[in-house]
Amino acid sequence: MKGVRKQSTALAAPDAVLRALSDPHRRQILRLVQHTELPAGRIAATFTLTQQAVSQHIGVLKQAGLLTERREGTRRLYALHQKAVETAQPRPPKREP
Repeated sequence: MKGVRKQSTALAAPDAVLRALSDPHRRQILRLVQHTELPAGRIAATFTLTQQAVSQHIGVLKQAGLLTERREGTRRLYALHQKAVETAQPRPPKREP
């Protein structure tokens, strides 16, 4: 049975995304889930931080719209929400004709 993916329909403001990306631990979490879904425990195991601290970082990333969460039984699987990352990328200024 497939899990249920929870994702905000609206993207976070670019400032919220940039604020979330300002922390090196959060950027590392995004690198870990860039190409595959991972459970929270597996993400936490890669850090020397407490599981609670990693959970807080995951919460900030979810709130900024950078992570999606899918429940599979009792596990929560996290993946990168690529569209939110794209909102933080600088865009060239519009040229006037």
